[in-house]
Amino acid sequence: MGAHRRPGRCRVAVLVRPGLLPMELGFVHQLFSLARDPAGEPLYEVVTCAVHPGELRTTTDFAVRVEHGPEVLAAADIVFVPAADEDYAPRTEPHPELLAALARIPEHARIASICTGAFVLAGAGLLDGRTATTHWNAAERFRRAFPEVELDPSVLYVDEGPVLTSAGEAAGIDLCLHMIRQEHGATVANDVARSAVVPAHRDGGQAQFIRRAVPEPRSSSTGRARAWALENLHRALPLRELADLESMSVRTFTRRFRDETGLSPVQWLTGQRVERARQLLEETDLPVDQVAADSGFGTAASMRQHLRARLGLSPSTYRSTFQPGRLGDAESA
Repeated sequence: MGAHRRPGRCRVAVLVRPGLLPMELGFVHQLFSLARDPAGEPLYEVVTCAVHPGELRTTTDFAVRVEHGPEVLAAADIVFVPAADEDYAPRTEPHPELLAALARIPEHARIASICTGAFVLAGAGLLDGRTATTHWNAAERFRRAFPEVELDPSVLYVDEGPVLTSAGEAAGIDLCLHMIRQEHGATVANDVARSAVVPAHRDGGQAQFIRRAVPEPRSSSTGRARAWALENLHRALPLRELADLESMSVRTFTRRFRDETGLSPVQWLTGQRVERARQLLEETDLPVDQVAADSGFGTAASMRQHLRARLGLSPSTYRSTFQPGRLGDAESA
C-alpha cells in the first residue's frame, strides 16, 4: 500500500441511485470537506451526481435533489458508489445507463463502494479477480452472484489500489479516513476524525458486529489493558503483563482481546506502533532512530520493515512525502 497524493485539490464524485441511504452520502461530503492543508485550504471538492439528476427518493421519508448528471464523473479523481435499496433485490445486471456512467470514470481515478454498493462494482466487472468486502448480511448472496470475486466479509474495508470496498455504513467512514490518510498523512486524517468526533482508526472487522447464536457472557474486558498499552508504546509490552492488568490468564486475555478487537494482541500492538510512528514522522523532526524507540519498535530497521509492510514506504520516504520540504533521514531509512 503506497501513498496516492495528487497535486492540487482532489475532486470526489458520489454516484447515487434511487433508494439511497442518506447517511452514506452525508459522511462522504462531511469527511472529505473537513480535510484541510496547513494553510486551511480545502484539499478536496465533493460533488454528487446521478444517472438522471433531479429528485431522488431515499430510504427515509425525505428525498434528495441531485443537480449533476454522470458527466461530472469524467473529471473525478475519486468516485464513491454508496448502497441503494435495489441492492437487496435478487441479482440483476447493472442498468446499461449505470454502466455507461461508470465508463465515464477516467483511468487514474479510484473507485470505492460503501456497503452493498459493492454489488454495482462487481456487476460492472470491476472486482473480477480482486478481493472485496460488503455488508456481512449480504455476504452469501454476493458470493453466489459473483463467484469470480474473492469476498472477505470479516474486514471493515479492502484496498485493492484502484478499487476499494467497505462493509456497512460506519465502515464507509473508516474507508474515507483511510483514503485521506493515504493521500495526506495521519495528521490530516486525525484532524478530520477529531472534527467529526469519530475514531481515527477502528481495529478489527465485521466479525465484531455479527450476531452470535448464543451471546458470550462478559464479566470484564480488555479495555483497560489497551488504554495502558497506548500510554506505554515506547516500551516492551509482554502479553503476560497485559493479561495481569485485567486479572486474566494469557489464554483468556488473548481470546477476549480477539473477540473485542478482531485482532490478536500482537497484531493490535503493531498497528498502534505504526500509527504512532506515522504521527511522529509527520509532526516532529526527531531522528528516525528516536522515532523507532518512541513508538516501541526498538530499532530503525524494525520500524522500516513494519512501515514497508503496512504502507509500502520507508520512514524517510514517508516523512518527506507528508512533511513537504524535508529531506528526511536518508542514512537511517
